Amino acid sequence: MLDQHYPFTLPPLPCAYNALEPYIDTETMRIHHDIMFKKYVDNLNMILKDNPIYQDWSLHNLLAYSSDFEDLMETALKNNGGGVMNHYMYFDGMTPNKTEPSQNLRTAIIRDFGSMQRLCQVMKTVAISQFGSGYAWLMYDSTSKLRIVKTPNQDPPPLLILQPLLVIDVWEHAYFLQYEQQRDKYFDAWCNVIDWEKVSARYPAG
Repeated sequence: MLDQHYPFTLPPLPCAYNALEPYIDTETMRIHHDIMFKKYVDNLNMILKDNPIYQDWSLHNLLAYSSDFEDLMETALKNNGGGVMNHYMYFDGMTPNKTEPSQNLRTAIIRDFGSMQRLCQVMKTVAISQFGSGYAWLMYDSTSKLRIVKTPNQDPPPLLILQPLLVIDVWEHAYFLQYEQQRDKYFDAWCNVIDWEKVSARYPAG
């Protein structure tokens, strides 16, 4: 989706609404995808409809270079374009199937974090520590070194210096119906539905 341009369409869920039960409940998936995600897609299309000069820009470039635009346009793109990218990466990174990282990615995880368990611990700490709404990301830099970063609200990650592999949405609408304010339990549940095959495919030579 990062290579797509206007008009954007809501990507279908990669699985059924109830496929991630008991880790993520059916109603949360329906509301989060069909209402929340769709709102950002619709808003982004409305913004670009009124700004045809940007209609052939990919989503990646709109976000990567949004700081070059005037303030109102930058804010609108970060809020809505970021909402499209962030939700796409979140939903696309989950599966009901048991998956494992490729050997290449596993080697990188051990190199940069020491173990899979340590990676999850660090990412959990970052996700829980995000004040208010936002996201926690697993990314890689120009040397293929893995990085964990967090972003507030719907801000996109720094796409000019890091490439995204995996993200968890820590807005309350992503977990409150099932886990209330227990973000830590939500994170632990989410770890059971990570699509490591897709994450591995995004990593260089993965």
